[in-house]
Amino acid sequence: MAALSAWFWNERFWLPHNVTWADLADPAPGVQYPKAGHLFSALPLALGIFALRILFERCVASPCARSLLILPGVGRRAHSNAVLEKVFTSITKSPDSRHLDGLSKQLDWEVRKVQRWFRNRRNQDKPSTYTKFCESMWRFTFYLCIFTYGFRFLWQTPWMWDTRHCWHGYPYQVMTPGLYYYYVTELAFYWSLMFSQFTDIKRKDFMIMFIHHLATIGLISFSYVNNMTRVGSLVMCVHDASDFLLELAKLANYAKYQRLCDFLFIVFSVAFFITRLVIYPIWILNSTMFESWAIVGPYPSWWLFNFLLLVLQVLHIIWSYLIARIAVKAVLRGKVCNDVRSDIESSSENEPDTPTEGPKAYSHSPKGENGTNGHCAAAKARVQNHSSW
Repeated sequence: MAALSAWFWNERFWLPHNVTWADLADPAPGVQYPKAGHLFSALPLALGIFALRILFERCVASPCARSLLILPGVGRRAHSNAVLEKVFTSITKSPDSRHLDGLSKQLDWEVRKVQRWFRNRRNQDKPSTYTKFCESMWRFTFYLCIFTYGFRFLWQTPWMWDTRHCWHGYPYQVMTPGLYYYYVTELAFYWSLMFSQFTDIKRKDFMIMFIHHLATIGLISFSYVNNMTRVGSLVMCVHDASDFLLELAKLANYAKYQRLCDFLFIVFSVAFFITRLVIYPIWILNSTMFESWAIVGPYPSWWLFNFLLLVLQVLHIIWSYLIARIAVKAVLRGKVCNDVRSDIESSSENEPDTPTEGPKAYSHSPKGENGTNGHCAAAKARVQNHSSW
């Protein structure tokens, strides 16, 4: 274990030339540098955030949903049938014609009745709009609060106005309480998402999001350990800038204020394009790749960090294209086709509740549902993966 630890914490990988861990181990009195052990405090905080979320959804989000007439749904449940339940749980949730014919003969049911049973059984596991509203309201509240805190904190820092301060004196940069709280809270939130993913809305991209949360935790931890927290705080703030707008648009969508949802989706799209395609590459990548090269110079973990940030920029371009495509289709067609609707907002089997639901079912409503229902949910599928990193 000692040999493994020595290999993992190799100074020549983590630190610039002529800097050792011993140089950072004993700072002057009152001075604190980031240490890997600090990150363990995020775990109990993550449990606290998870508990706060449960309390928030019950005491705040639920009354808000009810005031908007979004009530806990009680869908049609499939009748108890041991044979069909066994097929559903162990073989297939969407039987083909061969399975349907066999089950029809075995149970002496009409094929249509068997189909209806499977449809009801799939819909039985679908989350209600009420559940999704409460979850989105929690995310909106957290994203708005953490962005507000991060922006107010960074407003008072010199590196927000001159990114070269991210590298002056590196790696001997003091970890201030405000920066520590910002980092640990962001890290704890993504740990809480790891926990809550097993109790949240069932999604088709469960594994993708699981890997994404792990990658986000890894990036935040990586930048903390090698004390790139100043530029890391800028990265987190840039990504937080549009997250709460997307969640707010989803809330409007669930409440069936569709025109408001459309407006918020446009605001979110503009914020996303500006922060990810303009500010991020011009402000942050320029600093991490060129200013740091001139001030500190490259070393192994520097190369890895910049590689990961460049991969992130490629993802930004892909997500921006998908958002733009959704917006253009919505404007040209007046609706969003099923092939670009959100997978992330649906259950593992995104089955319509009624046979009429689909492209022809979008109609006007008193709250302004204008046929573009699906903007916000579709965007969620494309951009939720970006999160804070």
